[in-house]
Amino acid sequence: MGLFNRNKVDPESPNRDWELVSTLATESLKEQRRARRWGIIFKSLTFIYLFVLLASFIIGSQGLGGSSSAKEPHTAIVRVSGVIASDQDASANNIVTGLRRAFKNEHSAAVMLVINSPGGSPVQAGYVFDEVQRLKEQYPDKKVYATITDLGASGGYYIAAAADEIYADKASLVGSIGVTAASFGFVELLEKAGVERRNFTSGEHKAFLDPFSPLKEDEKVFWESVLSNTHEQFIDVVKQGRGDRLVDNDKLFTGLVWNGEQALNLGLVDGLGSPGFVAREIIGEEEMLDYTPKLSPFEELTRQFGVSIGLGLGKAMQVIMDRPLTLQ
Repeated sequence: MGLFNRNKVDPESPNRDWELVSTLATESLKEQRRARRWGIIFKSLTFIYLFVLLASFIIGSQGLGGSSSAKEPHTAIVRVSGVIASDQDASANNIVTGLRRAFKNEHSAAVMLVINSPGGSPVQAGYVFDEVQRLKEQYPDKKVYATITDLGASGGYYIAAAADEIYADKASLVGSIGVTAASFGFVELLEKAGVERRNFTSGEHKAFLDPFSPLKEDEKVFWESVLSNTHEQFIDVVKQGRGDRLVDNDKLFTGLVWNGEQALNLGLVDGLGSPGFVAREIIGEEEMLDYTPKLSPFEELTRQFGVSIGLGLGKAMQVIMDRPLTLQ
């Protein structure tokens, strides 16, 4: 009920009980009115928030691709942003969907992959590489460019290698042509803690990556062979895409990364420039249209609203937990 002040009732009054009940009813009524006012305010703010958010998404979706139109000559761009994985925005499915639309549009002068990724799944990157090769054969008159912004490493460069030409900024990070797999070993920790590990398998090597079991030498050799073979696949893809533009350097495929200027000297990129530079000076169509698949305004609204509701409920619960209930 909130705050109830007993001091409003005269303890010496002959009508003390009645006054106590009356005061209690009055305080309860005030509390209800206060709750209704806050309810109205909250509902109004929620409606305004939803209206503004929906309007902004509708306007934003109508303005995708800047001033260019899909029915006018333009440079088609598809973004590879973030970790490359099946459950991320930079999944092969999303990237390939954008590429197919970009190639199919007869008004797109060329297709540009705008890459800002630390890498990720070699499988997902391989899917994209193979699809770019297929689309280049299907549309031989449409060139593919890759522009690396902040980072084009590992799987990000794997995808870039499929392009006819690669550009980067002089300070971009490029390369990391290698494969990694990391884990931990907790065997001694379990022993010190007095914990007995029980792991039942039906195959001799079924638990060879178990961090709570001792590492066997033959399994270590096997796993290193898997990584080495995957690394060779990566190297073959880069050589296939870059050809004789690569400089003979024994550190090229060691997993190191270089800035854009160094990558240019090594033949990892063909020039220095931003996506806008490539569209304007190399492709010849300054207007860019973004074909990267995006959530619909309703889907994005639902996701953002869900996040906002979660944050709002969290704050409300914190306020309730911190609010003292006092009787005076």
